[in-house]
Amino acid sequence: MCNEKAVKQCQRILLGHKIQPLIVNITNILSKIRRQYRKVRLKVEKSILESCMKTVVLIFLTLLQPVISNRPPRFAIDGGQSEIVLRLKESPETAVGSHIYTLKGYDPDNDPLVFGKRPTHDSEVIRIENTSGNEANVYLAKELDRESKDEYSIVLTLTDNHYNDYNYVTQSFLLLVEDINDNAPIFLPYQSAIEIPENNDVGIITTLEATDADEGAYGQVVYYLQELDGDNDVFTISTYQGKGVLRLMDELDYETKSLYQLRVLAVDRANQGPVNTGTAAILVKVIDVGDQPPEFVEVQAVARIPENAEIGTRVLRVRAIDGDRGINNPIEYQMDENDLFDIDRQTGVVHTLQELDREESSKQVNGAYILKITATEVMQSQMSSSEELLQAKTEATVIVTDVNDEIPTFRQSIYRCEVNENSQTNTPLSFIDDDVQNYVEDHDVGNNGTFRLFLDPQNDLFEIVPAVAVNEANFMVRVKNAKAIDYEQMKEINFTIFAREIDETSRWSSAHLQVFIRDQNDNFPEFTKAIYNASIPENSEQGTIVTKIEATDVDSGDFGTMGIRYRNLRGGIAHLLHLHPITGVITIKQPGDTAFDREIISLHYLTVEAIDNIGIGNRNTAQIILNIEDVNDNAPIFVQRQYEARLLENKAEFETPLLLEARDIDLNGTENSQITYEIVEGLYRDNFSIDALFGLLQPLRSFDYEELVDNRRRVRPGVADNGIREIDLLVRARDSGIPMLSTIVPVLIYVEDVNDNAPIFQKNFYSKTIAEDLTGGSSILRVAAIDRDGSAPNNVVVYRIQMGASDKFIINSESGVISVAHGANLDPDLTEPKRLVYTLTVLALDGGIGNSQLMNSGTVNITIKDVNNKPPALGELPTIRVMENTIVGTQIYRVQATDLDETPIIRYRINRNNCEARNEEGAFIKLAEFDFLNVFDLDPIQGTLKLLKLLDREKVEHLKLAITAEDLAAVKGNQVVEGYLNIIIEDENDNNPKFKQPFYRKTITENSINGILIVNILAYDVDKNKTITYSLEGNPAVRNLVHLDPQTGEMVVANKIDHEQFQWLNLTVRATDSGVPPRSTLVDVYVSVLDENDNNPYFIGGSKNYTISENAEIGARIGTVQATDADSGDFGKITFLMDRISSQGKFSIDADTGVLSVADRLDRETKDFYMLVIEAWDNYQFGFLAGESRNAFKQIFITILDENDNAPEVFMPTSCVLITEYHELNEKIATIRGKDADDSSTPNGRLEFQITKGNKNDLFELRQHDDWTANIYARSSLRNKFGNHTLTISTRDLGVTSNIVTKTLDICISDFNDHPPIFVIPLHNTTLRIPENTTVGSQLLQVLATDEDIGMNALVHYRLKPDPLGSYKIFEIDSETGQLFLKEPLNREKQKLHEIRIEAYDQGLPTSLSTDLDLTIYIRNVNVYEPQFLVEELKVNFTEHADPGSERIKLPDTIDKDEVDDLDDPPSLVCYFIVKGNELGYFKLDPETHILSVVKELDRELIANYTLFIRATENCAQDTEQSGGANRRFDSYYDNSGHSSMGRKLAGFLHSTHSSFDRFKNSRNLRSVVKQNDTTSMQDAYDDEVEDAQQEAPTSEELLSYDSTVVRVLVRVLDINDNPPHFRTKVFTGGITTNADFGTKFMRLEAFDPDENENARISYYMISEIRQTLSEGLENVKKSPFIVDRETGDVQLNFDPQKGMKGYFDFMVLANDTVGMKDVAHVFIYLLREDQKVRFVFRLQPDELRLRINAFRETLSNVTGAIVNIDEIKVHENKDGSVDKTKTDLYMHLVVREDNSIYEVPEVLKLIDQHIEHLDDIFKELNVLDTQAAEAELLVAGPPKPMFVWLIFTNLFMATLLVVTLALCASQRKGYKRQLRAAKVNIFRNSSLSLQSNTEPATRVPNTNKHSVQGSNPIWLKSYENEWFRNEENLSQAGQDSLDDNFLAIGTMDIHETLKGTAKLFNHTNDLNRHFNVYNQIDKLTSNAQILARKLETTEL
Repeated sequence: MCNEKAVKQCQRILLGHKIQPLIVNITNILSKIRRQYRKVRLKVEKSILESCMKTVVLIFLTLLQPVISNRPPRFAIDGGQSEIVLRLKESPETAVGSHIYTLKGYDPDNDPLVFGKRPTHDSEVIRIENTSGNEANVYLAKELDRESKDEYSIVLTLTDNHYNDYNYVTQSFLLLVEDINDNAPIFLPYQSAIEIPENNDVGIITTLEATDADEGAYGQVVYYLQELDGDNDVFTISTYQGKGVLRLMDELDYETKSLYQLRVLAVDRANQGPVNTGTAAILVKVIDVGDQPPEFVEVQAVARIPENAEIGTRVLRVRAIDGDRGINNPIEYQMDENDLFDIDRQTGVVHTLQELDREESSKQVNGAYILKITATEVMQSQMSSSEELLQAKTEATVIVTDVNDEIPTFRQSIYRCEVNENSQTNTPLSFIDDDVQNYVEDHDVGNNGTFRLFLDPQNDLFEIVPAVAVNEANFMVRVKNAKAIDYEQMKEINFTIFAREIDETSRWSSAHLQVFIRDQNDNFPEFTKAIYNASIPENSEQGTIVTKIEATDVDSGDFGTMGIRYRNLRGGIAHLLHLHPITGVITIKQPGDTAFDREIISLHYLTVEAIDNIGIGNRNTAQIILNIEDVNDNAPIFVQRQYEARLLENKAEFETPLLLEARDIDLNGTENSQITYEIVEGLYRDNFSIDALFGLLQPLRSFDYEELVDNRRRVRPGVADNGIREIDLLVRARDSGIPMLSTIVPVLIYVEDVNDNAPIFQKNFYSKTIAEDLTGGSSILRVAAIDRDGSAPNNVVVYRIQMGASDKFIINSESGVISVAHGANLDPDLTEPKRLVYTLTVLALDGGIGNSQLMNSGTVNITIKDVNNKPPALGELPTIRVMENTIVGTQIYRVQATDLDETPIIRYRINRNNCEARNEEGAFIKLAEFDFLNVFDLDPIQGTLKLLKLLDREKVEHLKLAITAEDLAAVKGNQVVEGYLNIIIEDENDNNPKFKQPFYRKTITENSINGILIVNILAYDVDKNKTITYSLEGNPAVRNLVHLDPQTGEMVVANKIDHEQFQWLNLTVRATDSGVPPRSTLVDVYVSVLDENDNNPYFIGGSKNYTISENAEIGARIGTVQATDADSGDFGKITFLMDRISSQGKFSIDADTGVLSVADRLDRETKDFYMLVIEAWDNYQFGFLAGESRNAFKQIFITILDENDNAPEVFMPTSCVLITEYHELNEKIATIRGKDADDSSTPNGRLEFQITKGNKNDLFELRQHDDWTANIYARSSLRNKFGNHTLTISTRDLGVTSNIVTKTLDICISDFNDHPPIFVIPLHNTTLRIPENTTVGSQLLQVLATDEDIGMNALVHYRLKPDPLGSYKIFEIDSETGQLFLKEPLNREKQKLHEIRIEAYDQGLPTSLSTDLDLTIYIRNVNVYEPQFLVEELKVNFTEHADPGSERIKLPDTIDKDEVDDLDDPPSLVCYFIVKGNELGYFKLDPETHILSVVKELDRELIANYTLFIRATENCAQDTEQSGGANRRFDSYYDNSGHSSMGRKLAGFLHSTHSSFDRFKNSRNLRSVVKQNDTTSMQDAYDDEVEDAQQEAPTSEELLSYDSTVVRVLVRVLDINDNPPHFRTKVFTGGITTNADFGTKFMRLEAFDPDENENARISYYMISEIRQTLSEGLENVKKSPFIVDRETGDVQLNFDPQKGMKGYFDFMVLANDTVGMKDVAHVFIYLLREDQKVRFVFRLQPDELRLRINAFRETLSNVTGAIVNIDEIKVHENKDGSVDKTKTDLYMHLVVREDNSIYEVPEVLKLIDQHIEHLDDIFKELNVLDTQAAEAELLVAGPPKPMFVWLIFTNLFMATLLVVTLALCASQRKGYKRQLRAAKVNIFRNSSLSLQSNTEPATRVPNTNKHSVQGSNPIWLKSYENEWFRNEENLSQAGQDSLDDNFLAIGTMDIHETLKGTAKLFNHTNDLNRHFNVYNQIDKLTSNAQILARKLETTEL
């Protein structure tokens, strides 16, 4: 076969012989051959190729001979046309590849035809495909673009493949391209930014032109305007001759909008299909012109200056700016005529011209001056005569402040006053002298005339009001602290009254004040003792003196000590005593039966009164406590009738301490009740001892139960031995009184047998050997043991295997026989590890119960003998891999077999029958083809496998060898095993990859997009490792431009390729195979980079600025512009163009050289600056029209220099300027403005002004402000210079050749009335307040207005102006004097506010000036009500530790029931004062602003809530926050005599006349006493007073709640996190028993945080490792033993405790709050047994015990010296399982501090017994009833018969107990009945009518049962009969007759009479704390009273 190169050579040869058809046929044949064999690699030698070519040529030369006579074909054209014409729409209408025409042909010889085309530039547009012998399809090959080419002329060819001149025909083919709308209009260069002054006229601005490459309607353009901001009405655009004309349609305003963004749309006129649009953006900038007046930006409305300020002092400053935002002209300031002030024209600073005097009333009102200031804009350019000055005006007020020059002065030098002692607060002192002038004056203004009045020295007795006054004050002195005014302490007081200015404290005056105190009876009798304690022996006789009482009174006469009488002795035994009314001696009048028996009642409580004024005056009460002394008349009584105890064998202590207790009801602590204990009888009494004081009975030595068994005398007849023996004792208790009394009690002690002998094995060691195949159930051996205990079950022995059996062996528990377990296999090989010997530990246990059970152990060894009965094992053989060509003799594997027998003999061999081999394709290889087994050698003993020959992978690749192993030492049969070893032969890499071409060469254009394919490189490898990887090598910069796919070898563009950097890309590609080691080959790749026009031209140098004179000649050269391009050839050639719009035809530029020159005449005045836009284009000649050119733009700035060629223009007033004769010298008359079209920055544009004519008498002067503005001023005063003056003004510029202009100015001077009247009195917006009953004709006020004019211009008259409401008709004014009178009566209900306007007008000419004064007249009403709060309680919050004053809270406003308006004179100022609750001074309340703040730092942890009582009052002079004044208003409700001042106030109100109005009457003040609209009679009021007196006395806080002028403010202190948490203790200890369950929460780590809510939320963390100490059995506990709950601090068990575990744990725990504040504690947890707990029984409920458990724990720990851990607290459970809620069980354990070991229960009980003296108080306090072990040990069960005996005994005991209980109930019936009556009694109460109170606290009640308070039950609260827990006071109150019988003796009466009598009794007492009792009437009240009394009965049954 021939390759492509040979084919091409053949074609050239054939073409040389002009055999064209032959070439075609050869090509077709070769292509078929190539397709058929394209996958076959052929190696063709050069000689073969030559022979092939020769043969082909000869064949085709032979075939050509018959074709010479062939006829030519021809085209078949429809219609007979000579030319094919085809019309197509341009792309994309006609898509590339679409079928556009079908060619047809005809051949006379019927040869197959071939259509073609002659290769030309136009022929590339089509593609011809031959479809059949006579037809061909024509397809579009390129896109059609009419704008580029609109027709194509193509020559078609037709042949029948017989190549000669006659058989090759042609046909003309014309393709016409029709247009579509595919081009958008494109704007030609235009001016993108346009500047227009805001006063520009409406008209054309600019023109734009856009072109469209399409034709017809598609190429015609219409223009539209789109304004981006929506202002389409300002601009418009129209289409004229293909251009867009942009016009301004409306006026512009720079201040409204200074910038317009326009978008011009060029739209073609397509009548069908899409419409194309081009856009152009135009920015229109509006240039500002001066047309806005100045604006004031800084005006100080009011300025203050002292009247003594120096001349020139700065007062204020004003500042104005130009109203035009784009222009900033300077501003000048002027002020209207003023003699006192002036203003700086440039800076606007106002200063003084003269000294100021506030008292001077002219031109000012109360020191206020109004200044009128004018700001004028100074134009930079010359103004025309028609332009007006731009000005703005404003006003400023200057207030001249006063200077302090007077001091406050009293009208008298001394004042004398008197007052009664105990006068109420705010009582005014009465002046003694006649015609007292109590006035003080200071006529200064404001604070200068404000002074403070106070008394010296400072005191809390009196106060002076008002405290602060202005100008003049009428003062008075009133009582401030009523309690401190005491005639007995002081009779005369002298003060000095000071009046001191508040600002200057050095300015003051004083007067002397002398106060005399008048005496009053205001002292109560005072007892020498508050409580009298007296003692008498019980059974005292009549006449015995009990005690003597004594009282004194500091008052004199009968009001003092000499008038005291002692009366009203009350109490339970008052009827048995006699009180002397004068001496106060109390004696026994009548001996009582039980009243003086101490054992019934030991204390009596009595009360007595002392009354002054011979028994009718003030009174006081004292208490007498009478103590009955004891006599020994009661013998001791044991608590129990018999005592029992249990004593274990070998123990020297009872299981539970035996404490004998006897009680003596004689006086505790005396010899009468001191008890001594002793043992008086018993067989073994010498073996026991008893504590003589405490009665603790203890054995002296231990007992041996076996020895007691031999003593048969103690065994009861007929009772079998059950392991318990009894010991009987008699114990006596005697007191130490005279005579001595005693009692005897029996004691029964049970001695219990203890299992104290363990079983003993007959042999310590047993051994036996057995075969491994011994069957289950076979006996092996027997063990035996004996127990030396004498009784069952302690001596009954049982056996069990403790360890070592491994489920292989079992033992008979009774016989001790050991045998093989059923189903057990003794084969040692089945155990892991292999086990031949079993060591068994056998236990022998006796019949002890629980922990008392004893045991012993023995050892048994069992040996297992082996038997050979198991085959060998090969296991699973692996698959091994061996490289081919491995060295001969190499060991490739070793076979190893295992045998569980002890002495196996194993041999190895290869089983040839079961082996197999495969080649690379997987086919089997027979041994005949290749003997693969001879390649290996297997050692029969060692099992090693070696190579005997070299391996060849090409022959064999996979082997499977069958290997057998046999045990020759088998006892029974053959033991053979076989396995398969797989062997894989691996290949080696030994061939390099090869490329298909020796090198690669390709071409690519620059800037090709990424991913374009450059070349595809292929390589192959004949090795097995056929995976080829391609990689690039060479220059890294070149490698980064392309990407080579490592798998496919495709090289593509990776980055931008720039021809300007690389013309060639030379690369090297490496092909690497996947072998180990890999092999590789290199190939070279050459890529040629073609250039594109991808670089823009750029200008050399920055922006250019040129200058040229405006008279420069046309063609003058300005400069040269340079540009370059990085591309080459035509792509780099530069052509310069200029924007014709920017140059406006004035300049031109050379397209090739860039020379810039003048093209037209220049005029600087028309335009002085040009910004030219220069364009630089590359490839302009060939690529501009095709859109293949690039360009750059540059701005050139040309400045036109000025020439003086324009004359000035002058603008001045054309009419006469009118001024008055009073025209100010500094006020301009006229302004002359000029302008020059020449440059204003040069002398050509600067002007100079001058008056040349008409200034006779030199009246005027011209002041030039700047180069273009001048002002005309008066040089001197124009007074009487009125008339017309004509001035000639000449203006010239300053150019070299000056231009001069002359104009005239007319000035007219005239007189003018220019000062309107100004009101002096009163001020504007004044409100006049007059009472409603003002009489008609009364003068209300006189107004005054002044006018600064003279003559008739200054004559002022007054008149009233009409108003819509007609208020002017009610008043009239005198037109000359200004006096205002009331014309008609006033009616406030109809109209209370009148607004009138008074006009003051002068008589000036030609126009009268006037000023209006608005006057408001308010009809005043009377203020009759106090301000009141709408709520009774407010809640506010303050944050703790906040800075004082940082938090401010405004309290709500009050309401006033008065009809109050804002116009009240003066408006009612309500002040707030703290009257109660601020004793600590934490808060401050501003009286006027009502703002509550903190003056001292708060701490919520100290006080969290405050209650403040705040009063609202219109009397703002009071100072209730001083010492002693907080409660004086409310303490005054009760006077010192004990009577209610409310009652007196009520009576006074009822008896007083209605002439004086009480402002509290209609308020909510004291609404419980005086109610609104109360119309009750005097008698009803008195009854109400009596009823109120029967109620409990209200406190001051309760009175505040009745006052609507007072509000209660609850202040809550908000918490911040300022306190860290603290653990309750630094060390926590606890315990957990070994039988606790996993997850048990057994203790809590408690920490507290004084903060609250979220700040007090505590989290607990374990911060250290848990250490184990003295631990046993905890080796398997790997994780943390305990978990601490993060939220609660509960410690949770995290492992399963087991018996035998010991030790204790310790770790550290952290408690932190939400911000990280923390505390650390140490935790110790002890592991204990359940029987190590101790139980304490308390007669308390669990909740009560929990509150006091810490004190109990600490006391017990301190006394015993041990660590006490609380385990559990729960309700007490009796032995029968019932629950006793009155008792509580406390479980705990004790730990030795030295070694942290747990105390056993006996040791704990012993510790408690040893320290019982120190624990006695806490045990009594907490009612500890019993202390015992937590787990009770069960007694040994005996035979059934003794059990029946015990049951019978129990039934008898219960029956006896029932009889005793019934007897006790009968005996206590009387006592309980009396206690029920006592439940209704309550002597000590706060009020006589407190029947409704159910919250009364339990107080100490003398002479009654202690349960006489409502809600308690004396039946169930009776003290427990556990006498040794009671103190002396409890014992002394245990009497049965404790009711106060005095109150039970009152006869039956109606309840209303009873209440009235009680009220009268109150009227005769002075003790506010007197507790009265009405419960004694309950038993005898009516049925209604019985219902009321039920509330007092117990409710806790």
